[in-house]
Amino acid sequence: MNRFEGKTAVITGGNSGIGLATAIRLKKEGARVVIVGRDPKTLAAEASAHGFVAIQADVGKVADIERMYAEIAAKVGRIDVLFANAGVYRSAPLADTTEEFFDDIVDINLKGLYFTVQKALPHLNDGGAIVLNSSTVNTKGWPGIGIYSATKAAVRSLARTFAAELLPRKIRVNAVSPGATFTPIFGRLGLSEAELNATAEALLKTVPIGRFATADDIAAGVAYLASDDAAYVLGAELTIDGGIGQI
Repeated sequence: MNRFEGKTAVITGGNSGIGLATAIRLKKEGARVVIVGRDPKTLAAEASAHGFVAIQADVGKVADIERMYAEIAAKVGRIDVLFANAGVYRSAPLADTTEEFFDDIVDINLKGLYFTVQKALPHLNDGGAIVLNSSTVNTKGWPGIGIYSATKAAVRSLARTFAAELLPRKIRVNAVSPGATFTPIFGRLGLSEAELNATAEALLKTVPIGRFATADDIAAGVAYLASDDAAYVLGAELTIDGGIGQI
């Protein structure tokens, strides 16, 4: 299947997890893929391994986003697919949330995503596709992740407004909302191995399908939304959560 033959895809947070799995998927389906991330070592390693174009940038900084697109324009030209995937997950109770904690999450998950799309507009081809990475927590109240959940709810809302605004250019905007997904982000929560295992075990009990999603599970959904197979899908949310939100 070569649904992306002749197309260029840009994936933020493309050097690990869901972003990397999506980059590999789109590349196999014919796309020229640009991955963006903050870690130069993993960017270089994945670009070398898979034949991606790699650009280092921090989407929490608008100046970095502007530079990122200038480099993309110089290296690959115009864009057909944008997966605004970069994000961070951190937890803290309401009573313990600091302004710095708040800003760190909002700067990347909300402000960064917003300007990732805005600054892409001059570089996107009409008729292209944008996929935003939200989360199933956008409709559930889990203790300790109020800021993270709020940013993901905002992302879901932006899929609708972006879709409406970009309709005249026939650029489709949709959101993918993963549930519990096994990615390297689990190892960055600052938990001990015992705490991590206990957390994973408790979380798994809430998943009707009986397993965590893999990054490849989510990548398949992103590839669908970005492809012409989803030509009649607009402003929608594709939930990939093993049934947590339904059963």
